[in-house]
Amino acid sequence: MNEAILTAEALSVGYRGQIVVADISFEARRGQILTLIGPNGAGKSTILKTLNRQLEPISGHIRLGGQELKSIRERDIARSMAAVLTGRPKPELMTCRDVVSSGRYPYTGRLGILSADDRRKTAEAMELVRVTDLADRDFEQISDGQRQRVMLARAICQEPRVLIMDEPTSFLDIRHKLDFLSLLRSLARDRKIAVVLSLHELDLAQRFSDLVLCIRGGAVDFKGTPEDVFSGDYIERLYELEPGRYDPLFGSIEGLPAEGVPRVFVIGGGGMGIALYRRLQRLGIPFAAGIIPENDLDYPVARALASKLISVPAFSAVDSASVSEAKESMLECGGCFCALSENGRVDKGAAELLSFAREHGILRQPENLDYLLAE
Repeated sequence: MNEAILTAEALSVGYRGQIVVADISFEARRGQILTLIGPNGAGKSTILKTLNRQLEPISGHIRLGGQELKSIRERDIARSMAAVLTGRPKPELMTCRDVVSSGRYPYTGRLGILSADDRRKTAEAMELVRVTDLADRDFEQISDGQRQRVMLARAICQEPRVLIMDEPTSFLDIRHKLDFLSLLRSLARDRKIAVVLSLHELDLAQRFSDLVLCIRGGAVDFKGTPEDVFSGDYIERLYELEPGRYDPLFGSIEGLPAEGVPRVFVIGGGGMGIALYRRLQRLGIPFAAGIIPENDLDYPVARALASKLISVPAFSAVDSASVSEAKESMLECGGCFCALSENGRVDKGAAELLSFAREHGILRQPENLDYLLAE
């Protein structure tokens, strides 16, 4: 059973008595990742700083292991909770090993002298985060991404029950983002740590979180599992996106369609039209697309980027009315690209459109967009 180790109840947070986010309630459970998402300036960092006692709560309760946080001694908090927040730490003349080993200070005597066990745990944490090769490097002379991993190793050294992190993937490339969050996932599961963090990368929040807290308009707008949060049009409402720009199935975000009437028709489907849709949008060329079933891989991208989309309901056959509408649109565009492989399997509707384009001399090769760019 994953017990609740850090809880907030009717918590209001802010600065100098001014509330930024009010009435926050949640439970962070051991073995799970709780992720805060929401627009810039919504108050995610303010919440995390309050949980870490960098800011005093304006009202409400924070409990660690069932005990009011404000009544726990600093040393005891440091043995239960670790944090890696925004801002670049600047320890002077310290190696990466020195920085990591400072996570053991809550367990040392007043002089901060490390025992053999402390040094062993320092080495284990560095190996776990794969920063052993940085041990003797000056902390000030490594990259931002490397610093983030070193600070995680420092937090692990504290042997916390709760780990708080503010945008921990900000300075990491895509490979290290995945490695970092996979490591957090393993730490939460294997060491029964409750991880509370904020993320801007919605696709990562969707894939690695157990519970998601959505912050907007000075309040908790919604709370639920990734399956609850990343469905329907909720993310578009949370971030005030144009309809169709966010795909909850794949966690992808699309740009706005090019302005103007469609100048070319794209026969797509099965995910094969996506790259061409995005290329046309990048070049500012408005296009029409069809005939795409609503359960097709192409559909969410075509819905977001096409100036005109001809579609049919999920699992429905292409009907004659849709074919007629597509043919009319093709003639209005005066040009047609086929994103499908002509040597592959093409459904009856696409085959009819392809034949129609050939008969009317409007079939073009998608590799050559010169005629559109020249207009």
